[in-house]
Amino acid sequence: MLPLVALVGRPNVGKSTLFNALTRTRDALVHDEPGVTRDRNYGVCRLDEARPFVIVDTGGIAGEEEGLAGATARQSRAAAEEADLVLFIVDGREGASSLDDDILRWLRKADRPTLLVVNKTDGIDSRAALAEFARYGIADAIAISSAHRQGLDRLLDETYARLPADGDAEVLDDDPDRMRIAFVGRPNVGKSTLVNRILGEERMIASEVPGTTRDSIAVDLERDGKKYRLIDTAGIRRKSKVEEAVEKFSIVKTLQAIEQCQVAVIMLDASEGVTEQDASVLGAVLDAGRALVVAVNKWDGLSQYQREQTDGLLSRKLSFVNWAEAVHISAKHGSGLRELFGAIHRAHASATMRLGTSEVTRALEIAYDANPPPSIRGHLAKMRFAHPGGENPPTFVVHGSRLRSLPDSYKRYLENFFRKRFKLIGTPVRFVFKEGENPYKDKKNVLTEGQLKKRQRMIRHIKRNK
Repeated sequence: MLPLVALVGRPNVGKSTLFNALTRTRDALVHDEPGVTRDRNYGVCRLDEARPFVIVDTGGIAGEEEGLAGATARQSRAAAEEADLVLFIVDGREGASSLDDDILRWLRKADRPTLLVVNKTDGIDSRAALAEFARYGIADAIAISSAHRQGLDRLLDETYARLPADGDAEVLDDDPDRMRIAFVGRPNVGKSTLVNRILGEERMIASEVPGTTRDSIAVDLERDGKKYRLIDTAGIRRKSKVEEAVEKFSIVKTLQAIEQCQVAVIMLDASEGVTEQDASVLGAVLDAGRALVVAVNKWDGLSQYQREQTDGLLSRKLSFVNWAEAVHISAKHGSGLRELFGAIHRAHASATMRLGTSEVTRALEIAYDANPPPSIRGHLAKMRFAHPGGENPPTFVVHGSRLRSLPDSYKRYLENFFRKRFKLIGTPVRFVFKEGENPYKDKKNVLTEGQLKKRQRMIRHIKRNK
């Protein structure tokens, strides 16, 4: 296990910027607005390949214990309590504040190894900035500028000097067998609550305030001997409703999570049905071609009549994705999780199914014989053979001639036939039609000497008969 370093401080002191600099990523959302980071975000610092360590970015501690600010502070304190070293980040330009005093007081009570890091010292006298925090009584304070990567070498040296050889931090691995699941949906449908229920701990901040989650947070999990990576994402709203720059960045992170996952679980609110925002999220998943499971949340709060009405509404509005399984769950109480994971496994197995060219071509022949394509302007499309073109989503490449004339209805017929034959559940199916090029295209037909003489005799014969 690798040692764990936690970044702790009040809002807007540069913790996320430092996290990105140390991990050489852009995983943490960075903005001038205070309080952008809320959940714990883990990464690995490999600036010294011989001694990597895990680093956790936390939300700012604002001195409040209620609402979102209180939940963010609890997440930060939990990260500090499990860390082998705490980097206490302060603002060198603004100087010490009462919030900094409170955080340091708590760190001393928690008895955590602490290193004071004075950030944003570019363009100012770093010695004067350090002197401002001398009253904290921390001997080895370090002045840095995370935005300009100044002072990071000394920061790393001091960090390595205080870290144990081994720690208890778990790292997000690159195991290809780990199933990647993204929980997506519009704001306030219960995504974070569901992830917390699956993990069995308050790993994500869950609140009734829409837009609580702003970053995409990945957590590894092992359940019933199988490995998963759960990705909690920010809610997606319609473009016309998105005004804040932070929310735009959050949506970009969500779209990236959809692209990187294998199965997308879209969560719907059973009491509200399918809204336009839900349709926007579904469109993003379909554009990415990811396997899909529909989780209808808050099912426990409906009466039997309301459940019947909701099922009818869902079947009508989700008819264009009728291949996706819908599961009724309650993220708050944990009901329906077994059925949810069953649907996820079936969708994942279908999306990653490996097929051979012979069985795909045989399926194409059976589909063609059972229902040939219609004739267009006297020409009939011919399909010679097919082969797999990829997975997640399953893609089939069909070779033949006059395939451009195939109507959309016949393409849908082929999709439904292949889906039924290979039992593809919970995943979109794509077809690529390729026409073979004419080898004699743009090639002039040059007649031989015998052909020229025959042509001349034919011309003379026609003229005599006239």
